Amino acid sequence: PMAMKPFCGYNMGDYWQHWLDVGDNLGYNQPRMFYVNWFRKNAAGKFIWPGFRENCRVLKWVCDRLDGKVGVRTTAIGGIPHQNDIDVTGLNISSQDMSELLSVDVDGWKKEIPDLRRHFGEYGSHCPTRILKQLDGLQSRLSQNQNTSRL
Repeated sequence: PMAMKPFCGYNMGDYWQHWLDVGDNLGYNQPRMFYVNWFRKNAAGKFIWPGFRENCRVLKWVCDRLDGKVGVRTTAIGGIPHQNDIDVTGLNISSQDMSELLSVDVDGWKKEIPDLRRHFGEYGSHCPTRILKQLDGLQSRLSQNQNTSRL
């Protein structure tokens, strides 16, 4: 439920707090959150994932995850599917490409932290503390992986 800043009728920090409060009131029934980047590119600048018609394979993994049928590999940014848990039957995608898709660019994430802090800082005291604590936690987890540029 994140609206674009120009279309939000009130302070975005208050807006975020509203949705945090809604989530708190839902308790166990709150929706689970998954982040997917369909647009990762390889070193040659080509999209790695085959495209929209194959997105259902990732969505199947999401459903399997919600049903407790598959686990995750824990990383600094959250749980990542195990490579064998995404069905790639019939796809022309290499194991190397799947490894790249399921990797975490630690250095790239670290570079985002200052921009995120500036962005959230725009909202001053209106920015929910929970968001800033999450950002602190992310930075800490990324720092623990200082010897690894990719996970």
